[in-house]
This record gives sequence, C-alpha cells and structure tokens, in this order.
Amino acid sequence: MADLDQFPVIPVIVIDNANDAVPLAEALIAGGLNIIEVTFRTAAAAEAIERIANKFPDMLVGAGTVVTAEQAQRAIDAGSKFGLAPGTDPETIAYFKSKNVPFIPGVMTPTDIQMAYKAGCKRLKFFPAGAAGGTKMLKAMCAPYSNLGVKFCPTGGVSLDNMLEYLAMPEVFAIGGSWLATKAQIASGDWAGITQQVKDALAKAAEV
Repeated sequence: MADLDQFPVIPVIVIDNANDAVPLAEALIAGGLNIIEVTFRTAAAAEAIERIANKFPDMLVGAGTVVTAEQAQRAIDAGSKFGLAPGTDPETIAYFKSKNVPFIPGVMTPTDIQMAYKAGCKRLKFFPAGAAGGTKMLKAMCAPYSNLGVKFCPTGGVSLDNMLEYLAMPEVFAIGGSWLATKAQIASGDWAGITQQVKDALAKAAEV
C-alpha cells in the first residue's frame, strides 16, 4: 500500500462516457495528482480504466465501488492497480488478494474493521464519512485498532472545507473526494476547472 500512502487526496470519479477518460486523467495530472479512482457505477467504467492505464502507465488508476468478484475481475483485467468498495466483502477481498492487487474495503462499524483486518486489509475506506459521524465517529471507532497499523480513507461528505479535519488525524492516510471532478464538469469538458480544483485541494492538504 506504499504507493497509495503518498497521495493525500484520491479523486472519486463517475465516468459516463469512456471518451472523457483520457482528458480527465490529463486534467488531474496537470493539477498534480497522479491517481484516480474510477467507480464501477457506470457501463463505461472498465473501458475508462483501460484507456487511462494504456495512455498513462505511470498513473495509479484504480476501480471504486467494486462490490462483486465479477466486477473485481473486470477491473483488474482492465488495468486497475488498486480497488475500493463501500463495504466489506470477503469474496471480493480474496479475489484482489489472489491477484496481488491492493484493495481498500469500506467500513462504518468496529465489526467491519475487524472483518476487513481479519481478511488482511490494513487500509480501509470510512464510508459514508459525513453521514456516519465524521471525524468524531472515526476517532472513537479507530482508537481500539491503532496498535494494529490500520489507517483510513474517509469518503462521502468530505469537501475542501472539511478535508483538513480528517487529514490532521494520524489514522487517516488520505481522503476521497468526488468534488474534484463532478459529473457535470466531466460532461461539459471543464478540464481547466478540474485542474484548478485539484491544485486547491493539494494546497489545502499541504497545510497539515
């Protein structure tokens, strides 16, 4: 997971048209981010991942919202270098593990954390972070596991305004943000706007 630890911000992307994948990746790279999470919420996800992986082999491209082993196979076949999910599913975790590809399962309770840890995962996605109680909830929940080396990526309700609250926690290795490139911006081709949002987020993250 060392590669993932170097990025304080992970853009969470929903792509409806695979033709937008490469220019979007270019916009993120121009802003200073060499990582992207393409969520498996659309039919274009696998092709978008494949296009980005082929065009930018050094970019850390991953698949998000991977909730079945079948999706896991498609994501890895397309070139995903890591995967994430909103929940913890042992079968999906096992598939990524069998392919030696890092996977970050989603957690919202202590039971989730223990299931994920038992399955071999030490990087976890706290989701939905805002609705689940934010930093107050995360601090209380992760305290019993701090000695195990478990770290979190809060996602859902995280924004430019509150990201520092999360990043200031030693248990947080990154935050996930969908605001970095919205569906509307992608659809309209507002690549300059996305680049600026990435720059703003990285500048904010540097304040920690």
